[in-house]
Amino acid sequence: MASIDFNAKTGFICDMDGVIYHGNQVLPGVAEFIRWLHKEKKEYLFLTNNSSYTPRELNRKLARMGLDVPEEHFYTSALATAAFLKEQAPGCSVYAIGEAGLSNALYDAGIVMNDVNPDYVVVGEGKAYSLDTLTKATDLVLKGAKLIGTNSDVSTPVENGFAPACASLVAPIEMTVGAKAYFCGKPNPLMMRTGLRLLNCHSADAVMVGDRMDTDIISGLESGMSTVLVLSGVSTPESIKTFAYRPTVVLDGVGDIVRMARGEA
Repeated sequence: MASIDFNAKTGFICDMDGVIYHGNQVLPGVAEFIRWLHKEKKEYLFLTNNSSYTPRELNRKLARMGLDVPEEHFYTSALATAAFLKEQAPGCSVYAIGEAGLSNALYDAGIVMNDVNPDYVVVGEGKAYSLDTLTKATDLVLKGAKLIGTNSDVSTPVENGFAPACASLVAPIEMTVGAKAYFCGKPNPLMMRTGLRLLNCHSADAVMVGDRMDTDIISGLESGMSTVLVLSGVSTPESIKTFAYRPTVVLDGVGDIVRMARGEA
């Protein structure tokens, strides 16, 4: 396996769930990693497929864990979804299933809510998902609304294990209507290009850090970035072997990036 000169890299794009925290539990080495990013004046962005939170909520969530990360360092699949819809159909209407992160992003993009005859049905993660909302969404897609998912994750790590993520929530609608959703989050290259643009960084000078082979690593690989798979979330040494591609390096957690940059590992 190759290696990465982390000191030479100018930009870092990092996943959050399974990389920075599990639920409300910060992972080992994260505080050290964020201090290193600031100290070395690295450009960085937390790019998360979790559509539930706004950047401000993510800022406050990390603050409660003792981590200082300004709002401008967050970009979510909800923001990517809103940007996609604004580009595709300015002023469109949607029926959305999700939390404040999704609804706020859609409102800010000039998209209105419509539960009668929307242009799109947009599904994210959150407690609003129920049999009633699922049935409503299915009915609207059958009547002609296009189906959008914020991200293609099947599961997401939480404090006590795993929870169903967006792709699992969209699947019943897909199966019922016989159509596939379009997913806007990682590994969609639109989201990755936006991340690199926000960093003002060329892909060759950037590193993608994540815990999932099928979203984080493939998106970094296909964007021309060096990739770091951390084993603090979904992936295991055994699961890596099932994929035809490989990350540049595999580490236990983001704290190992700091140790490698200092020549300690």
